[in-house]
Amino acid sequence: MPSINLSINNKQYSFDADPQMPLLWAIRDFAGLKGTKFGCGISQCGACTVHLDGKPIRSCSFPVSAAAGHKITTIEGISANGDHPVQQAWIDMQVPQCGYCQSGQIMSAVALLVNNPKPTDEAINTAMQVNICRCGTYQRIRKAIHRAADIMAAEPKKAFGATIK
Repeated sequence: MPSINLSINNKQYSFDADPQMPLLWAIRDFAGLKGTKFGCGISQCGACTVHLDGKPIRSCSFPVSAAAGHKITTIEGISANGDHPVQQAWIDMQVPQCGYCQSGQIMSAVALLVNNPKPTDEAINTAMQVNICRCGTYQRIRKAIHRAADIMAAEPKKAFGATIK
């Protein structure tokens, strides 16, 4: 098996793996980062969302070899202490119910706000439709994204924490 080199949350990882192995398993099993979840395995639910060079991707079906040479950010990488404005807004708005999908939801929300710092409800619905919340917390998710946008506007330095630029 070939050696794969990845940059995850600004840390370098090297391991031997099948080049077609999903990035999700490299993140969870080789890097030991458990925040990114396995949901459906076919890129439909969004629980496995991470950022590749700042863009959200579904890591459950993305080949690990295609991630080599790129900057990967997981939920653990958006802030050192769980204090990214999106994470704070999730707490403020009491978004999680079961919580399983939330890391993917947060990663999609962060990507949305990087590109659209003041999204409308329609823009939020469009960006977030790729993430499924089986508990149905979509209204709280939308409110939290608006709250995060307000926090980021008031404190722009907090908006682009550890690895998101």
